[in-house]
Amino acid sequence: MWMRGGTSKGGYFLADELPAGREARDAFLLEMMGSPDARQIDGMGGADPLTSKVAVVRKSDRPGIDVDYLFLQVFVDRAVVSDSQNCGNILAGIGPFAIERGLITAKDGTTDVSIYMENTGQVAVATVATPGGVPTYAGDARIDGVPGTAAAVPIAFRDTAGSSCGALLPTGNVVDVIEGVAVTMIDNGMPCVVMRAADLGITGDEPPKELEGNAALREKLEAIRLKAGPLMNLGDVTDKSVPKMTMVSRAKNGGAIATRTFIPHRCHAAIGVLGAVSVATACLLDGSPAAELASIPDGAEKLLSIEHPTGEMTVVATVEPDGTVSRTAILRTARKLFDGTVFGRSGG
Repeated sequence: MWMRGGTSKGGYFLADELPAGREARDAFLLEMMGSPDARQIDGMGGADPLTSKVAVVRKSDRPGIDVDYLFLQVFVDRAVVSDSQNCGNILAGIGPFAIERGLITAKDGTTDVSIYMENTGQVAVATVATPGGVPTYAGDARIDGVPGTAAAVPIAFRDTAGSSCGALLPTGNVVDVIEGVAVTMIDNGMPCVVMRAADLGITGDEPPKELEGNAALREKLEAIRLKAGPLMNLGDVTDKSVPKMTMVSRAKNGGAIATRTFIPHRCHAAIGVLGAVSVATACLLDGSPAAELASIPDGAEKLLSIEHPTGEMTVVATVEPDGTVSRTAILRTARKLFDGTVFGRSGG
């Protein structure tokens, strides 16, 4: 099933319908997407990392969990399939897909779907609109980066701190300096390196294509990323899609912070769900580059609007008296686009 999840889209598969074994599975997915090729002309991919994604779903045997979800990033112009990260946008389609495929039985009204994210061992709970016990994709919810409206899919995250790196701050520091740039290396569901846009010689409101065309910026970001990888317990990240590289500046449209994110080599047209959660958390860390620029609302439950090139994404963060972030939630939408058979080059 091809679905849009949040501001991404890709193929959603039942685990037992893919080739057995990682090597055979990855070879098929590369052929299916048309990678490696900058246009992905011989496959289903859309020539962008945001449209070259895969969800692998199975009914869960874990207590209290409905389905297990493995996210795979199929690189566009390289023969690489990576499971080194979650994807919170593709996550938005997991609940409807699981119901469509009969993995769980929906209730009348709304159905909560508990999802174990295999990439990082964390749990999310998605609330799916199911009038009459059937998923609906029509609704009034609007998210920036997607035209029109759709049914809301609220997603709450549990225990995402350190999901890939072993700790919220893998170095133990709010601020480190890499290549002469002050950064916060953080993982609250997505490993991110957060730094001031001004320290990279940009204003932070440039269009993504302009930033992609800035060779000096891309070279600097990659130098920082390659050094950050081992410091974040991610090892050699040369062939990995993490950490994400987020440059922050003061909000331009009344939000908490403005962002431009490389994922890692293309500039995101928006921002990833879990990337937004990690950036929002960085904004709450006293002394961090993000906190110095952020506008933070009062109260224990904070609505943080993370601005990005095509709008904003609001993260709801619950902050405990000791300053720790105990819960995060976000609103997404999803839509079923196509259901059928997709082929590799061999025809199978």
